[in-house]
Amino acid sequence: MLACSMVSALAVLGAVAPAAAAAAPRVEDVGVPLEDVLLIGGVVAPGPGGRTVLWGASSGAPAHLNAVDPATGAEVARYDLPGAGGSWAVDASPDGGVYAGTYGDGRLYRWTDQGGVQDLGRPVPSENFIWSVAAGEGGTVYGGTSPGGRLFAYDPATGVRDYGKLSPAHAYVRSVSYAGGKIYAGTEAPAAVFEIDAASGATRQLPLPDGFDPAGQWAYDVNVAGGFLYVRFGGASPGPLHVWDIAAGGWSDTLAAAHGLDVSPPDDEGAVYLVKGGELVRYDPRTKATTGTGVPITGRVANTRGIGWAELGLPDYPGKSVVGLLWRGLMFRYNPQTGAKSFVQTAVKGEPIDVTALAEGPDGRMYAGGFLNGGFAALDPVTGKRAEFHTFSQSEDMTAHDGKLYIGAYPEARVYAYDPALPWNSTEYSPSPEPGPAANPARLFDLAADKQIRPRALVSAGRYLAAGTMPDLGHLGGVLAVWDPRTGTLKHSQRNVVKDQSIVSLAYRDGVLYGGTSIYSGQSATPPTQPESKLFAWSVKENRLLWEIVPAPGKPAIPALTFDDRGRLWGIAGGEVFAVSTAARKVVERVTLSAGKSSSGQLAFNRRDHLLYGAHAGQDVFSLDPRTGRHTVLRQGPVHHLAVHGSGDVYFAEGARLFRLTR
Repeated sequence: MLACSMVSALAVLGAVAPAAAAAAPRVEDVGVPLEDVLLIGGVVAPGPGGRTVLWGASSGAPAHLNAVDPATGAEVARYDLPGAGGSWAVDASPDGGVYAGTYGDGRLYRWTDQGGVQDLGRPVPSENFIWSVAAGEGGTVYGGTSPGGRLFAYDPATGVRDYGKLSPAHAYVRSVSYAGGKIYAGTEAPAAVFEIDAASGATRQLPLPDGFDPAGQWAYDVNVAGGFLYVRFGGASPGPLHVWDIAAGGWSDTLAAAHGLDVSPPDDEGAVYLVKGGELVRYDPRTKATTGTGVPITGRVANTRGIGWAELGLPDYPGKSVVGLLWRGLMFRYNPQTGAKSFVQTAVKGEPIDVTALAEGPDGRMYAGGFLNGGFAALDPVTGKRAEFHTFSQSEDMTAHDGKLYIGAYPEARVYAYDPALPWNSTEYSPSPEPGPAANPARLFDLAADKQIRPRALVSAGRYLAAGTMPDLGHLGGVLAVWDPRTGTLKHSQRNVVKDQSIVSLAYRDGVLYGGTSIYSGQSATPPTQPESKLFAWSVKENRLLWEIVPAPGKPAIPALTFDDRGRLWGIAGGEVFAVSTAARKVVERVTLSAGKSSSGQLAFNRRDHLLYGAHAGQDVFSLDPRTGRHTVLRQGPVHHLAVHGSGDVYFAEGARLFRLTR
């Protein structure tokens, strides 16, 4: 009873008492550490004045619809897409309009030369993501959505037609194309392709290619060109491209290692251009011949962001040339007559990138990683200014271990090691990587085979590195992985350490890993089966679960764990901060910040002033004295990511902006 009374008293004290007297903290805005171009959706089509341009949607706040001159790379026009964060879905209709379907709020926009960009609102109010749009007849466009897996049409004359949920087994209509009165749509795993009659709405599912297993595969890209339907199964990485002969009504060919996101419109002989095996190639669906062009498109993300035909008016590019955009704003060109090829960096402007990971590196610099566009920045700890920036994947977490910075990257739950003492040399993400003896950062392992997508937690664990992950869509149960840098192998890797729960936080002490879980998958559309998150202890030496408890009843996630200088393990869950005695295996102190159940939160111990610093549910930054339970809000704002530097400075991010708190 005494212990319970102490917990209750501290809960009340922590909720109402002011912080102990101390110098008021100073908050310094250190700017935007991550800024880059991210193009996702695109199309080659007429632009302002009727001239052919490369249209590309760049992510940002807001997103923008960019028109680029294919002859020079210069900006022709740039339009705001207010309320949108970005767009996978861009296409041009026969009447001269350009449509963009966006994510975040699931809005549809239409550009015309006469009226500019018009916000058409949310075609389907229940949907917040338009994954794909495809032009039909006249000014009509068709779109596919999530999380409801719906198909819709928009006609400027008649408005929106909702075809409804395409499949009861699917939450995503990932890809859409149109030809001859039929809409073709692909879904998430298990992959399915549907043919929908645009007039009647009648739907039939196309048979899958012989021997193809749809489990774990998406119908990621669907394109109709010259009487053939091209379906690329898999995901963002290269995968098999299957060819469906529409007139014959059957699958006719398969191309291995095809990249997305599109194939070009057909040339005069019915052949299309696409990226395959890191090269732009020409494919003739009638002869099944594939011919290389010598245009290399390398790196992990070698997907076209719009590909088509344009007359460039340049000496080595007579007639029409194949042109396209790549994800960082680079433009490629190829002329079939002369074989001329070139790359041009376009004038598409970079946008600030929201910070998703912060950590002090082994060299004492602060490092930041970003959302979607990714990016990787090192910050000078004295000035707070950006010391270097590199293109990289979306970072889920970072931690220093034995002289290197380890990075968990989305998707496929990839883990990398970066040595700050060596030059950056990313063969996957640098646009033109310089030759080097080894990749830096080096990719160590991934957990895609275990259906994992986010390495949300990394921690230095004695001689080992430990990672905790979140699974992909349709799966539950994260992986606890222990990597041995000395041998370059996984010492242990195990899924479902806690049944149907992801591992989203880790701490280490005296041979034991402590993990905080989340009831959620790495994709929000997967429904959880468990009621509340747990805290577990894991023996690194014995590779076994020691115990698990529920430290915060009813809370869905424990997103952060940290030890204080007295050996108590602290965690945050929703609006609660709790301390656990690992010896007694129970909560010994609890501080209530709010009644919230958010799965977001950060907590770190500062060895300089012996205080805990945290981010509470995306609402504020706070400090908490672990000896008294007294806490105070230091700054209100949308903070989700925070880290303490060895100097005692506290870094936190509000979206794309980084701040530093000093006393």
